[in-house]
Amino acid sequence: MGRLAQTDGLTDVQQEILSTVRDFVDKEIIPVATDLEHRDEYPAQIVEGLKDLGVFGLMIPEEYGGLGESLLTYALCVEEIARGWMSVSGIINTHFIVAYMLKQHGTQEQKDYFLPKMAAGEIRGAFSMSEPGLGSDVSAITSKGVRDGDAYILNGQKMWLTNGGTSTLVAVLCRTDEGHPEGTAPHKSMTTFLIEKEPGFGEVKPGLTIPGKIDKMGYKGVDTTELIMDGLRVPADRVLGGVTGRGFYQMMDGVEVGRVNVAARGCGVAQRAFELGVAYAQQRQTFGKPIAQHQAIQFKLAEMGTKVEAAHAMMVNAARKKDSGRRNDLEAGMAKYLASEYCKEVVEDAFRIHGGYGFSKEYEIERLYREAPMLLIGEGTAEIQKMIIGRRLLEEYRIQG
Repeated sequence: MGRLAQTDGLTDVQQEILSTVRDFVDKEIIPVATDLEHRDEYPAQIVEGLKDLGVFGLMIPEEYGGLGESLLTYALCVEEIARGWMSVSGIINTHFIVAYMLKQHGTQEQKDYFLPKMAAGEIRGAFSMSEPGLGSDVSAITSKGVRDGDAYILNGQKMWLTNGGTSTLVAVLCRTDEGHPEGTAPHKSMTTFLIEKEPGFGEVKPGLTIPGKIDKMGYKGVDTTELIMDGLRVPADRVLGGVTGRGFYQMMDGVEVGRVNVAARGCGVAQRAFELGVAYAQQRQTFGKPIAQHQAIQFKLAEMGTKVEAAHAMMVNAARKKDSGRRNDLEAGMAKYLASEYCKEVVEDAFRIHGGYGFSKEYEIERLYREAPMLLIGEGTAEIQKMIIGRRLLEEYRIQG
């Protein structure tokens, strides 16, 4: 473990959890990640190992069988896991966002039913906002839920569902017009539905189809899918929080902590790229000496190390702010934006240090080079982050009078 990306002020418990996760990453993830990724194979054994470590219940309160840890602890664990293989952190992140939304917004019955099973990893979560035609414009969703007695009938098509095949619980955002007069703002007529399903592909329950995995450039191993609802019947007691019209706020709350998670992933991937670059630079020789002794390479390493350190500091600050109970959308947006951009740059510099070998699938940096771009678009694009940051800064620095 190097000097970069250390976190001051951690408790003994936090340090012990992190040490355990880091050890697991070094022994169980890094040695097999590239091989599994090239085969686009779901890391079932790794997921079982993380389940045994209690990672799926990290932030779920102790009364529901979780560890009751902070967002900071969770984010630092994600950073370690992404350092090993970013796809694994994606499997955990979607689960964590649904658990967080249930903890914050669920009815008592929903918490009692779902959270203990989620803490044990028996129920795996996924969440779904995006649709094929809307990208970042969440207010334009067309999937719809219509009341039918003691249930809702859901119709629509969802896109970019991480864990779509392997999950057994999906939080899905739909439009519901009941109780909302004509002309109501779009974000006030949205509802989050908790849909239980079997894992797998095809028609996984009547009215619900998961067509299959989307073939991606990187971020392999984890299944990314569509979700098609055609007359899907969902009981009324599976409306998150028991009240319609709150879905947009619930999802945005989940995405806010998800952005800290994406920042943590960027930090982890950047750290690994730095480790690979600094190690290769000391082994590879040109003109009679290791390339690390050439000033051009030292400059690259200096820039990479500084970016790793800066991104980590911003991610930790955003997590700590949320943990303190304060609003953190500005800090989470900044951390996600900076960490994902710096991750891409650090990975590219490590790739350049590797020279021609960076292009070879035998070298780990080739995988990282294909994975880093996902962070530029996941949980809201860089442009969306800048819009959020700009608006919040104008709120904070509004001229009086």
